[in-house]
Amino acid sequence: MTGPTAEQGRPAERPVAAQPPGGTELLSETALAVFRLNGQFLAASELIARPAGLTAAWWQVLGAVLREPLPVSGIARAMGITRQSVQRVADLLVERGLAAYEPNPAHRRAKLLTPTREGRAAVERTVPGHADLARRLCEELGGEAEFARVAEALRRLSDAMEALHPEKP
Repeated sequence: MTGPTAEQGRPAERPVAAQPPGGTELLSETALAVFRLNGQFLAASELIARPAGLTAAWWQVLGAVLREPLPVSGIARAMGITRQSVQRVADLLVERGLAAYEPNPAHRRAKLLTPTREGRAAVERTVPGHADLARRLCEELGGEAEFARVAEALRRLSDAMEALHPEKP
């Protein structure tokens, strides 16, 4: 009952449940901020990728194989998403001539994904939008040193989660 108590004339206070130790509230706040940030990055990536004829997902997968061809499972591991999601995007990229599969000397069945000349050109068209966002975000954060601190904190958080849960869903 939350009405006034007879002796005090004010509402009775409900007992506050004690927070379990270990930063559960911090974990919730951090997770919500990261989920929101992920959505913000995806929205910004869509805006940058669209004029280049890409989606954010296509850009992400092509970007993962610009330096070296990788199997779908390697791309998924690097991006922290499911192999099936990467496989769908990789197949679309191949179908549209933006990427190709090539033999994998280390594994006969797991072919390597590599960008085509058209795929590299599409990624190159994202550079001005990417650079503009980087510049504006750097200014908003207060400079390159602060941006670097934010990036390092996110890397540390990701590494800590990986250490706690190395298995992927």
